[in-house]
Amino acid sequence: MRIVVACDHAGFHLKQEMLPVIRALGHEVTDVGTHTTASVDYPDYAVAGCSLVVDGRADRGILFCGSGVGMSVAANKIPGIRAGNVEDHYSAHQGVEHDDMNVLVLGGRTIGLAVAEELVRAFLGAHYTGEDRHARRLLKVLEIEANPERFRAMAIGHTVNTGAAGVPSPRV
Repeated sequence: MRIVVACDHAGFHLKQEMLPVIRALGHEVTDVGTHTTASVDYPDYAVAGCSLVVDGRADRGILFCGSGVGMSVAANKIPGIRAGNVEDHYSAHQGVEHDDMNVLVLGGRTIGLAVAEELVRAFLGAHYTGEDRHARRLLKVLEIEANPERFRAMAIGHTVNTGAAGVPSPRV
């Protein structure tokens, strides 16, 4: 597969360690930076990496930042991107198999090299199953992405039933 990698300064070292792992698995890698530990803004690199996935120049992406959270938040704002900030083996492959996750996000300050390598291998080795239940759910996610104003209006109009003292009570 064609894999794009991107990082901010906090994810730089982990990205550098994962590049040979990705290549050893037989994947073609495009590294869109950053290429140093000088401070940069993670959204710029999330966009740089994810744009290659969205326009078809890469099949999947792997992003690195300090915790994985910032890159994940930024990446998931980009239509067509389904990014997961992953720290366990199951989620690394299940995110692809069930949710068609196309971008893996790793925290350079939160996981070690051995775990990162395991997650990269699981992510790149997984394939979307396309099973009916997963396809149905993915279509719902794509509907949210295609019609954000509709879902924003639903969220604004959403109220929670409250019980005594204004404490939320379960919906029936």
